[in-house]
Amino acid sequence: MKQLHHDDLESLHHWLREATVRGPVAVITGKNGDMDTVGSAIALATTHPNFMACGVHLGRVARRLVESHHAPFRQLKSGSEQWPSSISAVVIVDAAAADQTGLVLPDVPKCILDHHATDDWQLKEGDFSLKWDVRSTTEMVARYMLKHADEQMTGPVCEFLLAGLITDTGRFRHANAGSFEIAASLLEHGKIDYQSFIESMEDERPSPSDQGAMLRGLQRTELTEAGPWRVLRSTAGTLEGRVASLLSGIGADAVVVTRHRHGETRLTVRASRSSVLDGLHLGSIMEGLSESIGGDGGGHDGAAGWSGRADPIAAESAFIDAVARTKRRK
Repeated sequence: MKQLHHDDLESLHHWLREATVRGPVAVITGKNGDMDTVGSAIALATTHPNFMACGVHLGRVARRLVESHHAPFRQLKSGSEQWPSSISAVVIVDAAAADQTGLVLPDVPKCILDHHATDDWQLKEGDFSLKWDVRSTTEMVARYMLKHADEQMTGPVCEFLLAGLITDTGRFRHANAGSFEIAASLLEHGKIDYQSFIESMEDERPSPSDQGAMLRGLQRTELTEAGPWRVLRSTAGTLEGRVASLLSGIGADAVVVTRHRHGETRLTVRASRSSVLDGLHLGSIMEGLSESIGGDGGGHDGAAGWSGRADPIAAESAFIDAVARTKRRK
């Protein structure tokens, strides 16, 4: 993965400009609909009238922000895509493979903007890919817009970008110097009061059923020694991401929450920053899992996921085994 280089932004700007001259361009989100992918798409779409942000799903925080700002975002139904005949290109943000969009993409030139450690894109002539070793895709979009579309860095746009940065770094637990630099720029450009913004992001009291689901996930938690690592294991029927986030604050090296529903198994995993620095890279582990037992896996060093048709016990065991075989640097 490349370190950030400002010449890349010139190449990106040239590709995007050529694409918008030819016609409409879909800016497509990853199918998980988290704040990083949605924030990136909506912010980038403001830079030209031929852009349209779209995707199959909006996560809870993303939906709340989209609705509060009345932001243009077109939700598409997987398997029922009807792309305009005049579409000239697609830009895919924060997705490490085509199937992570949940859509059948049109046969047009594509631009990939991503920061995941894993990558399964098949590029053709005329395609463009920019992957930087940064903590969120919104950081990439923010740097592009600060250089080439500064006039579009309005308060709402800065909020979308900042929300993606906050959520993907785990409230800056996995941030680096570049993350803080961009956060400061977004706060300044958007005239955002950070504490008020954080409170507005979190201003959602879980429903009684959601609270019950999270409590059951916590009650089912067990601690496992996986070689040199301590892993918290749990299962969840829903809200597995929130259960994983809650468990990650307990202090284990890693967390895995397993969900099995309608014949599909999903693993949601988290690791502490200290574990990542000690050599645990969850994105690489989940990518290896997809190679060994099938399915689709990948993500960041401290947060990743896998989904497939494998038995849930077998999938969790494969993850624990992969963690146990990872050497600890300290």
